[in-house]
Amino acid sequence: MSDQQSFETLAIHAGQEADPRTGAVVTPIYQVSTYKQDGVGGLRGGYEYSRSANPTRTALEENLAALEGGRRGLAFASGLAAEDCLLRTVLHPGAHVVIPNDAYGGTFRLFAKVVARWGVDFSVADTSDPDAVRAAVNDRTKVIWVETPSNPLLGITDIALIADIARGAGAKLVVDNTFASPYLQQPIALGADVVLHSTTKYMGGHSDVVGGALIAADAELGEELAYHQNAMGAVAGPFDAWLVQRGIKTLAVRMDRHSENAARVVEMLASHPKVSRVLYPGLPEHPGHEVAAKQMKAFGGMVSFRVTGGEEAAVGVCDRARLFTLGESLGGVESLIEHPGRMTHASVAGSALEVPGDLVRLSVGIEAVDDLLADLQQALG
Repeated sequence: MSDQQSFETLAIHAGQEADPRTGAVVTPIYQVSTYKQDGVGGLRGGYEYSRSANPTRTALEENLAALEGGRRGLAFASGLAAEDCLLRTVLHPGAHVVIPNDAYGGTFRLFAKVVARWGVDFSVADTSDPDAVRAAVNDRTKVIWVETPSNPLLGITDIALIADIARGAGAKLVVDNTFASPYLQQPIALGADVVLHSTTKYMGGHSDVVGGALIAADAELGEELAYHQNAMGAVAGPFDAWLVQRGIKTLAVRMDRHSENAARVVEMLASHPKVSRVLYPGLPEHPGHEVAAKQMKAFGGMVSFRVTGGEEAAVGVCDRARLFTLGESLGGVESLIEHPGRMTHASVAGSALEVPGDLVRLSVGIEAVDDLLADLQQALG
């Protein structure tokens, strides 16, 4: 399928031709572990065992590559499984990584508690500040890791600028594009080497699947990642792959609604007397607003804010919300609220990535926005 087609068309059709046997317009769930071979070493369609490849997963992986403009897409059992595969592919003992000072707590835990034991060290830097990134790079740096928008502080990094720094250092730029999705942001077009997703979030979009993805800009790196995907084995199962495919078909229309609803929520929060600060790249006063406006189609459905009264007041807002469900994930059609310091980012407590105790994070869903506004008003008291 031509890569000149629009995003919405690719989301529905890329990698998903009608089934040649039945004409089914939706990729079947190939719930199978092994495949009949046409003689010793003669693979039928390239399939032998579903850890190595599965037709349902192949359809998703081709779709992911098309949506991100990459050469190879790979689907995993979770976002952290994708991260682990990537790091064990491109790093070696003695290597160094630069990570954001507001990275996802699970990413920090992977680096600090797992990868560090393998002899890889890391530096923490404000990736929105190019000088800070340059200062953190050394002659052992193999990866610069970026989240934009970041989780949970909604920081914005200039992908093209950091890509130049990575190339100059001989390092690979990895961009976690989970918050934006490929509909709102295209990191490979801006110079990223690898794009990462927790497909659990906006790609799946319905809070019914756990998954992850890597999309490589370079075919050779894609092959290396595919080798390690098979060797390590944390692949997406066929039903999970099918669920993510189904979610992707409506990604564009959902992201439009998420962004529209979030903008209304931000407008209300910004004028509320019990909110001390709203963190959202769509606000003109956000320090990353100009960069976000340049590299994003819209500003997304994730909103964080700080409340007056400190940590207990923030916890109280989370407890009083009713339509906003208290939960740790994001990106589903339903709205979620959480306290990062005690929930998703508890693992960074006491580190350079510790988040403010008065912070509340919202994943703004696609419900009627007036209902969402009313719920937040009562939760704020």
